[in-house]
Amino acid sequence: MSSPFPYSDDNKRYHTLSYHLKKTFCGRVFKAVIDAGLNCPHAITGGCTYCVENGSEFSHSSSLSITEQLKLERERIFSKYGEVGLIAYFQAGTNTNADFEKLKQLYEEALSCDGVVGLSIATRPDCISQELYPYLGELAKRTYLTVELGLQSSHNTTLARINRGHTVECFCEAHQQLKAHGVRTCVHLINGLPGETESDMLATAQFVAKQAPSAVKLHLLHVMEGTALAEQYQRGEFEALSQEEYVRIVCEQLRFFSSDVVIERITGDGSHQRLIAPKWSLNKLQVLADIDKYLQINDIYQGDMAWDT
Repeated sequence: MSSPFPYSDDNKRYHTLSYHLKKTFCGRVFKAVIDAGLNCPHAITGGCTYCVENGSEFSHSSSLSITEQLKLERERIFSKYGEVGLIAYFQAGTNTNADFEKLKQLYEEALSCDGVVGLSIATRPDCISQELYPYLGELAKRTYLTVELGLQSSHNTTLARINRGHTVECFCEAHQQLKAHGVRTCVHLINGLPGETESDMLATAQFVAKQAPSAVKLHLLHVMEGTALAEQYQRGEFEALSQEEYVRIVCEQLRFFSSDVVIERITGDGSHQRLIAPKWSLNKLQVLADIDKYLQINDIYQGDMAWDT
């Protein structure tokens, strides 16, 4: 099987988001991060052990309207890249956690803003009402829409260990409904969760590949100050992945995803001020370079084991 390059504009061996957006829009498009003030409903039960429940450090205050936040984001992005297309990214919190009419108003307001060519909505699989699915399907017909679903692991034992608050079966139901309504999906996975082996992480990637999402985000577990996970880490209950382990795992995971699946993220960004471990993750450029190097040295690429899923 020959490698179906290019996956990107710089000959990476995986299907990058920037390449996907350029092909889709015939020009450059960037995500404009906004905070709609929609908190996670799971927080009242303690929330995920790794979660820092204070919104996204990259978004503006939720006290500002969606229009005001997008105006600030447009100015920031245009000052760096010139006039480009914008995807309104509802990132912070759980962005389907409100009644239907409020959600509809928020999404429609974002779409009405200058320069916005699409929406990206981050949420949990247990927080999408039956009423919302048909509307999301209708939105997907008239704009570029992505619903991002956090799964993190395909193992229910792990989901219970991190107090995720939903099961793998719950994720499958939500993901299947979104696909049935024609909605583009992006699934989030976290590598390095407590108690998981490399085989567990590879099995999660293989499981998600079988669900045929439109895109995935591959994250590294960050141990952040003020979280239950930090307390577990400081008690020595688990170890953070080394850079070498993470690079190997994420590269091997890529092999299960078919070439049309967009890799929207291949490592994460942790707050420099609050990150406890692993500190090596702060050098993101080196991590990305090591991923490229591993793929090249081992002559592997996204999708070269896709038939095994």
